[in-house]
Amino acid sequence: MKLHEYQAKEFFSRYGIPIPTGEVASTADEAKKASATLDGSTVIKAQVHAGGRGKGGGIRVVATPEEAYDAAESLIGSQLITPQTGPNGVVVNKVLVEQTVAIEKELYLSITVDGSVKAPIIIASASGGMDIEQVATETPERITQVRIDPTIGYQPFMGRKVAYALNIPTELVRPFSNLVGSLYNLFREQDASLVEINPLTITKEGQLLALDAKVDLEDDALNRHPQNRELRDTTQEDPLEMEADEYGLNYIRLDGNVGCMVNGAGLAMATMDIVRAAGSEPANFLDVGGGADEEKIAQAFKLICADPKVTQVLINIFGGILRCDVAARGIVQGYHELGNEMTIVVRMRGTNVEEGRQILNDSDVPLTFVNELREAIPLLQNK
Repeated sequence: MKLHEYQAKEFFSRYGIPIPTGEVASTADEAKKASATLDGSTVIKAQVHAGGRGKGGGIRVVATPEEAYDAAESLIGSQLITPQTGPNGVVVNKVLVEQTVAIEKELYLSITVDGSVKAPIIIASASGGMDIEQVATETPERITQVRIDPTIGYQPFMGRKVAYALNIPTELVRPFSNLVGSLYNLFREQDASLVEINPLTITKEGQLLALDAKVDLEDDALNRHPQNRELRDTTQEDPLEMEADEYGLNYIRLDGNVGCMVNGAGLAMATMDIVRAAGSEPANFLDVGGGADEEKIAQAFKLICADPKVTQVLINIFGGILRCDVAARGIVQGYHELGNEMTIVVRMRGTNVEEGRQILNDSDVPLTFVNELREAIPLLQNK
């Protein structure tokens, strides 16, 4: 679950991570009032779940409360388009009004989980304020990584190691190490999947300050933090993904035209590879899970077809706990409730496969059966 910058900074403040003085505003009048309390010279920052706001015009420096009003009025209610939003953009419901800061140096700092080492990892760079992916690709030597052993947790020497790698001034090495420790405490205690500061600034007064903040919370751990559910902003999320969540489906919307229905995450990944091998692109990742019933399968089928980009559907079921006959009845139900006509390719293996195939053969669902995934490739050629 993604948080807005102002929400992430509330966490930062709680954990003792220094942030600029600021207020969140939902109207232009609120932004003007907040700017006036900060002596007029402020930064107006659109609050959306996407990076690259500056490139999309979502961050504006103003000199007076009147300019703050104009900036907020033009942003609030607009669709902000950034390199991470896609062509339709995302709606701006709030802006963050912050005091301007005299910056001496910008750094990058984050903590996330590295699956390759099965541990949290500190990622830092002296090239703050830039796209960290671009830095990693073009100048990987500027990236510093330090693994945190989860059995012993964060230790101050780790922060010092990062500080020395970033050429942090000597007098700020200890404060920097303490800041990294606070960031790790937030990461661990709130079950985050990512905490990021970009940029972490050294001000001209010689202070460390988190100019930006990003926190992603692990969805599967929200049961341990029920109060954090209230931070969710559904206006920033894909409506199809929200609907899938209501039915307990693991669904991620992608940009292709081939809808995929699969039971099992690994099988879903292999199925998406087959779609790409056919020269097409998957429209979604969808794992219906092992315990799905007919209703859940029907909802999954309708969800896939509700995406207007979908022109073909590939169904790949390996019957186990989810029997093939159950999946087949769910597909028929979903097709009848939706009524769309498109190319449907089905591969079924496992428990009650013959019953499942018979149910589909006896239905009016226009589909083609394949025995092996490679047989689906010519049927899914990009059209």
